[in-house]
Amino acid sequence: MILWENVAYLARDAKRAEAFAELNAKTELTPAGIRKAKDSALLAIASKGIVAAGTVEKLRSAAEIARDFFNDDLTSILDKPLPAAKKDLRKFPAIGEPAAEKILLFNQRFPILAMDSNALRVLVRIGYAPEHPNYSTTYKNMQRSLAPQLPKDCKAIIRAYQLLRQHGQELCKRNSPLCLQCPLRPDCLYFKEFAVSGAQS
Repeated sequence: MILWENVAYLARDAKRAEAFAELNAKTELTPAGIRKAKDSALLAIASKGIVAAGTVEKLRSAAEIARDFFNDDLTSILDKPLPAAKKDLRKFPAIGEPAAEKILLFNQRFPILAMDSNALRVLVRIGYAPEHPNYSTTYKNMQRSLAPQLPKDCKAIIRAYQLLRQHGQELCKRNSPLCLQCPLRPDCLYFKEFAVSGAQS
């Protein structure tokens, strides 16, 4: 999952999946395999996204961190208490707190409401927590607001993550959201306050 987050910067899911499959074929997704890979091979893979040279540096850095801090075995991270696990994961490039929480959630270690920007946007617009100028503050406020309502079940929260992300990508877009197609609009504060007159069909 660390490599997935780093393999193709700002690429769409399909392109990222292509890059990830090529990285798997070239390196078997191991730190040693990435360290041995030629720059030209990694650059070709990273070119599925933007800033390919920077992506190669991130892949190399991730492989070196895995060696220097974890002896090329990251499984021990998953068995640590939540704060320690997040701290270790955040050593890696492109892994902030939301990505670290996503990794721990999808590995079914902690039932945390991890959110990407799409999911967070949906929940803000519905009205579960207000948007704050600081993204991290909005993220944390949303987690606090929803925590009492969430099941302590990783699989259920993973499904919620996937559905919210898809909803944000396909309907509740950052620009020109398709409000009139949205099944959530009767309960959506954004639709009631801002989009009624200008909603797109």
